[in-house]
Amino acid sequence: MPASRLLILCWAALVTLSVCTVLLAHAGASLSIAILLVAVGKAWLIADGFMELRRAPRLWRRLMLSWALVLALLVGLTLALSR
Repeated sequence: MPASRLLILCWAALVTLSVCTVLLAHAGASLSIAILLVAVGKAWLIADGFMELRRAPRLWRRLMLSWALVLALLVGLTLALSR
């Protein structure tokens, strides 16, 4: 697949996930975990699609993809403890 087509597909997926985030936010606070999962998906798309980490060394790719998971876990833990 050409690089420009891949970037357009990543952009379309990011737009779709952004719309999903807005819709989930309007649904209420009970869906905060779903919003976090969408955010992790968006971070993965940015890292793999736009930053092209698919071809990067494994260590860099794992570090960039894991920061979103760690951040989502910390925010989710904070939400769970505050209830």
